[in-house]
Amino acid sequence: MAGNKRADIKKGLKVKVVQKKDQRSGNLTEGVVKRILTNSATHPHGIKVMLESGKVGRVKEIIE
Repeated sequence: MAGNKRADIKKGLKVKVVQKKDQRSGNLTEGVVKRILTNSATHPHGIKVMLESGKVGRVKEIIE
């Protein structure tokens, strides 16, 4: 599932994000959502979140 809708993302959810430094390569980082940083309901490139590891990125995939 893509991470373009804020309503689909909750704290504690396991996701794959792309960090700013990895946008060209498309390298994904897996982690658990600590905070949701995007205020709008949707975002074309994915909702920005902070993972429990402290890393920040846009959600590309929600892991079931």
